[in-house]
Amino acid sequence: MTTPLADKIKNLIRANGPISVTDYFALCLADPDHGYYRTREPFGRHGDFVTAPEISQLFGEMLGIFMVHAWQQHGAPSPVNLVEIGPGRGTMMLDMLRVIAKLAPALHEALSVHLVETSDRLRGVQRVTLEAYSAKITWHAAFEDVPAGFTLIAANELFDAIPIRQFVKTPTGFRERMVGLDADDELSFGIGVASLDPALLPASHGSERNGVIFEVSPARQAVMSTLCERLKKEGGTALIIDYGHMVTNFGDTLQAVLRHDYDPPLAHPGDADLTSHVDFEDLARVARGAGIRINGCLHQGDFLYGLGLSERAAALARNKSEAEQRAIALAVDRLANAGEGRMGELFKVMAVSSPTVALAPFRPVRD
Repeated sequence: MTTPLADKIKNLIRANGPISVTDYFALCLADPDHGYYRTREPFGRHGDFVTAPEISQLFGEMLGIFMVHAWQQHGAPSPVNLVEIGPGRGTMMLDMLRVIAKLAPALHEALSVHLVETSDRLRGVQRVTLEAYSAKITWHAAFEDVPAGFTLIAANELFDAIPIRQFVKTPTGFRERMVGLDADDELSFGIGVASLDPALLPASHGSERNGVIFEVSPARQAVMSTLCERLKKEGGTALIIDYGHMVTNFGDTLQAVLRHDYDPPLAHPGDADLTSHVDFEDLARVARGAGIRINGCLHQGDFLYGLGLSERAAALARNKSEAEQRAIALAVDRLANAGEGRMGELFKVMAVSSPTVALAPFRPVRD
């Protein structure tokens, strides 16, 4: 079954030739007429995927604890910009603000909340979720519009939705992967003429078989650079949470999700969410290049347990019914443990800060 966006992409290819994976990625998510985030409600049981904040309030509460700690380590400055980029339904920010108000009233008084959101539809959802804090909240179409000042940044599942480029190993080197049309006039992958600078490959490269894919993302690098420049200029900490790998490696991680199940990436453009794994080593290189300290990178499970997830879950379960206690335990298992359907190992958490401060539960990193 075709989609309106598939028809649009096919017409583009017929007129101009194959398009890059990064252009296809961008069209799928952000096309003004048929893009996934412009037309669909992606979150929750009735959407296509469930994010960590939707699984349990515990996730946002742990992030609230982290933000209080970061603020204290930076010397408790005032005023404070608390920024979330890609805030979804607003659930995570709601849970963060509730914890901040309880643990650090001075921070809660000093902060203004800035939500970076391009979707008018999602802004409407966020306004309903965060109605109790409306006086504190400003929405922005771009991070660059957030006003100057000390800044705490939360970016949960942001980078996986930023387009990538893919290159395929051929007898003549790595060539860019393209999206074109096959003999049946259906979308299909092919190989273009653009080549990859060998300097971008991992140091251990050289023995890859033909057909192996390597992914790079100048767009992700640009976003990371923008965050780091803000921290370097204004001071603060950014917390980045996403699924991906800690070490740059080879492999095709482009994937689509439709109604909580994997879908071929070219099958339903505009109807399915399109993502790929985040290369955290590459983000760290960008940060170091900008002169920003890497506090560390942890598995999500280690991060959450290190902030007291078990203790908070036990307190939340106290005096609850057996069914409610079981639901809390299942949420902890899904958020923090390893295995199929769980996020604890697949998802990584990175913190960067300027000026340099020690941030638990991260261990000191030698740059």
